[in-house]
Amino acid sequence: MNFKEQIFWVTGASSGIGKSLVVELSNYGAKLIISSRNESFLREVKKICKFPEKVMILPLDLEDYENLEEKVAEAISFFGRVDVLVNNGGISQRSLVKDTSIKVDKRLMDVNYLGTVALTKALLPYFIEEKSGHFVVTTSIVGKIGTPLRSTYAATKHALHGFFDSLRAEHYKDNIAVTLVCPGFVTTNVSKNALTGNGTPQNTMDMATANGIDPDRFARMMLKAIKNKKEEVYIAGVKEKIGVYTKRFFPKLLSKMIRKLSVT
Repeated sequence: MNFKEQIFWVTGASSGIGKSLVVELSNYGAKLIISSRNESFLREVKKICKFPEKVMILPLDLEDYENLEEKVAEAISFFGRVDVLVNNGGISQRSLVKDTSIKVDKRLMDVNYLGTVALTKALLPYFIEEKSGHFVVTTSIVGKIGTPLRSTYAATKHALHGFFDSLRAEHYKDNIAVTLVCPGFVTTNVSKNALTGNGTPQNTMDMATANGIDPDRFARMMLKAIKNKKEEVYIAGVKEKIGVYTKRFFPKLLSKMIRKLSVT
């Protein structure tokens, strides 16, 4: 894959999928802008990159979505352009609907949906002017299938699919690509950091997450989808992929399956 000298801006880059993606892109010689809330973690990621001199750190908080336009100007100033924005930042959930505070619902929507949309909208005029650009979005298999304990998380991911499918259609003429990447279980700290019903982190690793795809392997598969400008790709276990197609063709059957599903 020839990513040398391409300029990638990756959010959620301090850990998990984002961290693995950044390291893999650096191996290919890409120029990188890495973002998350935690600047010290970003510095550690930069240190392990093959070409740290090609990595610029840009801390941002997706929850502060009304103040992201200045971040776009700063990102462009680093290398003179941005070729690909990887919207990877977000937060998960582990709580039943009846136990989830509306404040938790709002935070998930602010970070996962509105933060991602605001950053995309801030960069979009630049891509339109350049007649080139690529938005990559890390959604989830639960962006296609709602499961227990993930109600609002699933809602935010479903919403991203709706938004970016519309954006793709509107700006095809501007040569702007959109790739929606749907992970299944990946072995990251996503379950540890997931919000419980009162807004505190779960602080434990789910068994399914612990047995998920290695994030480095996931990053390599994700880069293939990016290179080929896939519109939508499922990087998940066989059962998770079967669930997506069962939902499409046999929705009542999937409903029965979901009711029996262990997602912890």
